[in-house]
Amino acid sequence: MKGRVIKSTGSWYSVRVDEQIIQARLKGKFKQDDLKLTNPISVGDWVEMDAEVGQPTAVIRAILPRENYVIRKSTRKQHFSHIIASNLDQAMLLITMEQPRTSFGFIDRFLVSTESFRIPAILVVNKMDLYGETEKGKKWLKDLHEIYEPLGYSILEISASEDEDLSASFRALLEGKSTLISGHSGVGKSTLLNKLIPKASQPTQQVSKFSSKGVHTTTFAELFELPWGGDLIDTPGIKEFGILDIEENELSHYFPEMRAFLGQCKFHNCRHVNEPGCMVRQKLEEGLIHPSRYMSYLNILHEEDSHR
Repeated sequence: MKGRVIKSTGSWYSVRVDEQIIQARLKGKFKQDDLKLTNPISVGDWVEMDAEVGQPTAVIRAILPRENYVIRKSTRKQHFSHIIASNLDQAMLLITMEQPRTSFGFIDRFLVSTESFRIPAILVVNKMDLYGETEKGKKWLKDLHEIYEPLGYSILEISASEDEDLSASFRALLEGKSTLISGHSGVGKSTLLNKLIPKASQPTQQVSKFSSKGVHTTTFAELFELPWGGDLIDTPGIKEFGILDIEENELSHYFPEMRAFLGQCKFHNCRHVNEPGCMVRQKLEEGLIHPSRYMSYLNILHEEDSHR
């Protein structure tokens, strides 16, 4: 029988088969295209299973090919990676200006990861009730819109804890799609999920006043069905997004503003750092590439250099 993994808690997986949820385990080891993974199966995977005789459980015998996935470096094993979720229609990054702060560098890493697998990304600014009308907040929001909207990324502003009509405003955006919700701990993912799907009953906690950082309330990624069609995949808070499987000469392909000028540099293997005749650096000087984005490009490039 065929089903979709909706939750992974280590050695056991919750798999949805039509309207039924079946607990299943792996049979043997699965090769993952030479990827060193801490999780052989991720939420969102489609799997083939066999029912265990005399038991309400099943054994997973095959993982069907993934259309795409979002991946990060493992926090536990060096040189290993962790698939956050797979088979996505879009990815939503929940961000906040403070409590906790989401840096533009973190946003860029997330967008590079989604661009590399051609997953449309949406930026959702939460906790607008806290800083939306402050001068600092207005400046931060202005920069956010000026940097990312010209690149084709949609930006929505919400207050998940305050907006009563949140479900209506998100309905068309999420309907019929498989959407990943990601972001730092404390940005309000669980609060948003509970507003959209009350029966999800995800635990929430306040941001630590001492550190201004979120407290992890989601331990495992989990897929929830939307009442009006589609599903949301909630993920544990992510501190860092490590870029994987991207060669240095490919990195600029995942920055849309750089991609527009590729092939126009003097040298075909230009890294857009200090090479003569670099069209990307020329457009940076002309103001067509934002300095913040170019700095993120350099940071990712140099980080990958240190690992080679």
